[in-house]
Amino acid sequence: MRHSILYVVAVAVGGTVAPGAFAHHGFGTFVMDEDVEITGTVTGLDFVNPHSWLYLDVMQADGEVIAMRCEMRSANTLRRSGWTPELFPDGQEVTITGSPDRDDPFSCYVGTVIFDDGSSLDRYGQVSAPTEIGQGERPLRLANGDLNISGDWATEQRVMTDPRGQIGTLVPLSQANEFADDLEGAGTIGGARGTEQAAIRAEAARRVSEGEFEDAAEAEAAIRAANAAAAASAAEAGDGRGGAGPTGRGGAGGGRGGRGGGFAGFGGDGGNSLTEVGQAALDAMEIDASRYATSCLFSVISEWTGEPVNRIVQRGETISILYSRIPGERVVHMNMDGHPDNLELSPLGHSIGRWEDDVLIVDSIGFEAGLFNARMPYSDQLHLVEEFSFDAETGQLSRSYTATDPAYWTGEQTGAGNTTLSDIPRYLEPCEDLTVDDNVELGPRGED
Repeated sequence: MRHSILYVVAVAVGGTVAPGAFAHHGFGTFVMDEDVEITGTVTGLDFVNPHSWLYLDVMQADGEVIAMRCEMRSANTLRRSGWTPELFPDGQEVTITGSPDRDDPFSCYVGTVIFDDGSSLDRYGQVSAPTEIGQGERPLRLANGDLNISGDWATEQRVMTDPRGQIGTLVPLSQANEFADDLEGAGTIGGARGTEQAAIRAEAARRVSEGEFEDAAEAEAAIRAANAAAAASAAEAGDGRGGAGPTGRGGAGGGRGGRGGGFAGFGGDGGNSLTEVGQAALDAMEIDASRYATSCLFSVISEWTGEPVNRIVQRGETISILYSRIPGERVVHMNMDGHPDNLELSPLGHSIGRWEDDVLIVDSIGFEAGLFNARMPYSDQLHLVEEFSFDAETGQLSRSYTATDPAYWTGEQTGAGNTTLSDIPRYLEPCEDLTVDDNVELGPRGED
């Protein structure tokens, strides 16, 4: 590991590059319209959330050594795909194919890793079948009669329809094979991955599969030429619009069913609004809302969706919840009828629980003020009620919640989701967004 590790649970306050250049660039700067291939020797790995980074020394034709780095998926999702730090020992030679960074000539986006033995892994590739971690055989109930919900739980992994992560969108792993011949069929992600090049590649693949062209390069050239002609025609007509693309779907190979890539808001500006006090608190925080500044914001409200593998441990009078992105043990007290007075506020709050017809109801207060996302703060008056239930037939653990905050929110917030027993054990993975990194020196190594 090359950097100090940060765990941020919530925030309450708010050309030619010279040798030794520092990596400092924003989210979405990878140019998916272009391809890059580099071969180098591994010098280090930051196996972190929200994105891991692989560091390489790349030998140039003239013998000069260039220090580079390439971005991979988060440590959580890499582990769930069977990737481990041991795949990238220092000194190993690898070849990376992917996309360049538009601002930093010494950074890239990993599409495929080719190892020195000729084997390869796509960005969303699965290394091996899941291993047994001791969760297969389990009684439905504990000795005291309570429903057995102990174990490591996770939502189904989501992967790109294109294993290289350059075309299409995210779908559940079980559905990925459905899009093998139509990588864009489920839509395209807006932003860096929803570029013209991604749409053109998908269209070219379709045309090759239909026999219109012999290879993808020929198909892409024809599509680009048709798009350019359509754009020129539209410009001459003075209508200010990119003319219809070759598929009749409108301009520059636009993808089907475009899906915005923004943060999935929890109320905030797009749902229930903030009170005047809540809005004033948000304004006073002076938060940098860029993705790299907010990507390590976690709360107990949100931690049952997406990447995490969370652990539940039942101990009779207590039930503990251990998250994979929030340090500490959240203890649910099963022998208390109410919360004590004068609670010490904490990121995990104070929780009491009870069983009702095999439904675990958890009532929590005592949270430190913080943020659910960049535009949704909560105060120390946050009140969270969760319900956990288990379906023995499907093997799904369902969790729903209702959250209120009379100080900051005008209404209640609700949500729900399902998890299944994880195929990997829970890890407490570090979170440090290194998209902007003033501590790593890239570029020509210079003389010792």
